[in-house]
Amino acid sequence: MASGWAKDGAVQAQIDASVDEAVKLVRNQMAHGESLEECENCGIKIPDARRQAVLGATRCVACQEVEDSAQQHAGAINRRGNKDSQLR
Repeated sequence: MASGWAKDGAVQAQIDASVDEAVKLVRNQMAHGESLEECENCGIKIPDARRQAVLGATRCVACQEVEDSAQQHAGAINRRGNKDSQLR
C-alpha cells in the first residue's frame, strides 16, 4: 500500500535499497586476506588467536574498539532524505 503520490511498492523498494546499501557498506568494511602481525595504529603485536579468529585483522583489540566506537557515531545519518526518517 502506497501513501500519497508514491507508486505501489515504493516504500518497500526504498527499504530494500536501504538494506542493500547497508550490506554493501559492511561488506566493504570487512577485513579480508592475511592478518597483520602488528597493529597498524599502535604497533603492538596482534595475538595469534586474534589473527586466526579475525581474517585480515589490522588492529589490536583496544584500537579496534576505538575505531568501532567512532564509526558507530558517524553512521546514524539517513542520506536518502526520507520525510518519515526526518520526523524521528
